[in-house]
Amino acid sequence: MLSKRNVVLLKIVLFLFALNLLTLFLYFTSHSKQSPLPSSLTLPNSHSNHLFNGHNDRFLKPWPILPSYLPWSHGSPPPSRSCEAYFGNGFSDRQDLLTPANHAADGWFRCFHSDTLRSSVCEGGRIRMDPGRVRMSRGGEGLEDVIGRKEEEEMPKFEYGAFEVDGGPGLRGVPRRLAGDEFLDRYVPGNGIAMHTMRGLLESAQVVGSTHFDCPEWVEEPTLLVTRFEYANLFHTITDWYSAYVSSRVTGLPNRPNVVFVDGHCMAPMEETWKALFSGIRYAKNFSGPVCFRHAILSPLGYETALFKGLSEEINCNGASAQDLWQNPNDQKTARLSEFGEMIRASFGFHLNRHRVGKPVSGYNVLFVRREDYLAHPRHGGKVESRLSNEQEVFDSLNNWASNHHVCKVNLVNGLFAHMSMKVQVRAIQDASVIIGAHGAGLTHIVSALPKTVILEIISSYYRRPHFALIARWKGLEYHAINLDGSHANPKIVIDNLSSIMRSLGC
Repeated sequence: MLSKRNVVLLKIVLFLFALNLLTLFLYFTSHSKQSPLPSSLTLPNSHSNHLFNGHNDRFLKPWPILPSYLPWSHGSPPPSRSCEAYFGNGFSDRQDLLTPANHAADGWFRCFHSDTLRSSVCEGGRIRMDPGRVRMSRGGEGLEDVIGRKEEEEMPKFEYGAFEVDGGPGLRGVPRRLAGDEFLDRYVPGNGIAMHTMRGLLESAQVVGSTHFDCPEWVEEPTLLVTRFEYANLFHTITDWYSAYVSSRVTGLPNRPNVVFVDGHCMAPMEETWKALFSGIRYAKNFSGPVCFRHAILSPLGYETALFKGLSEEINCNGASAQDLWQNPNDQKTARLSEFGEMIRASFGFHLNRHRVGKPVSGYNVLFVRREDYLAHPRHGGKVESRLSNEQEVFDSLNNWASNHHVCKVNLVNGLFAHMSMKVQVRAIQDASVIIGAHGAGLTHIVSALPKTVILEIISSYYRRPHFALIARWKGLEYHAINLDGSHANPKIVIDNLSSIMRSLGC
């Protein structure tokens, strides 16, 4: 006979097993219900083989199974300014700019608009890009080869006809604009961005008849067209990753797409993560001539994500687990940043079923994210502006404290991220029980932190910005701040704060 305690344990195990089965069912059923695409996408007659990351574009990576994944398709649009509208699929206002008259061969184009974010995810089929009509540097060069190059040389300026959509054989005469000013003002507004490159791309796009739609080369698989701003800064790059991830989910892509950078930036360390997240990357100017996409998706600018907009407008959201939200839906809670962090970790091959239960056998990792000098981009002098003037002193004091902490084992990790690969950085983040650092872009990595990670930010009075307090809140992480008078920190105060955190962890 089973004891009452064993019966209870058996019921708990059976409940968790049923919950996991339900999660897997929702994941696969939501992936099978992709948004319907015009059948022009089902005509891969071309056998051209473009290389992305050195592999054929026909071989796309599958989406990993993510514990925090929730369906991206909804029966009805999420409420305006809800967490799902900000961080998930609030792109519910569909606008068709071009529908195929002959489903067998014509191009198509449509946008999904979010009133909450005031931006759109757009996609289309049979789209031709002429790199010769995009004025910008080639892109993808080594940093040392382009020292001193101006930023304006790297940003795209689109000539009329830089992008064309096949309007079918019935369209004759002079090409017409794909999107008029009234449409752009309503669905792709400038949003105060001085150079809104997605809007500029659409302003250049025209619809042409099939007789003028010449395609010497084809990319058969879905491809994201991305323009990056501040590409060497981790915070802004993560907004680009998030926008590209959301665009892929909103458009219901069955696999991870390729990415084409429609900019002329040189190579940067963050490309390692672009390659891990997506199936392949390539620079627009690296194509030898005009190229046609069977399916192209225009990803909104990183400035238009909730991660960036939250710096200037109130986004009343708190992080929660996907399981809690499935059982108790709440418009003021989200698991989307946890889902995205898992996507980053899975892309690097890390296991996602890690949970902190009790004291870790090897000790508690306390990661100190450092700011150090490095050459970031062609206009950078190699000197990083200090946000903590006595950083080394603080680190040495913490190291001495950890070495003499006998209640439990504490491993102080020296987070010299500028000299680590992106994969090693993400591993350090996921292995950390506590993450400490002065305000700086490296802390944006906390999007990949495990659920019970504690954040301690040291904030100079010269840089009181809410970036990481917000990310921690939106992920549901415990967050503490030490606000300095100036940029010098008292090591004893930092140690006292860390000691308090460690005691709360049972150490």
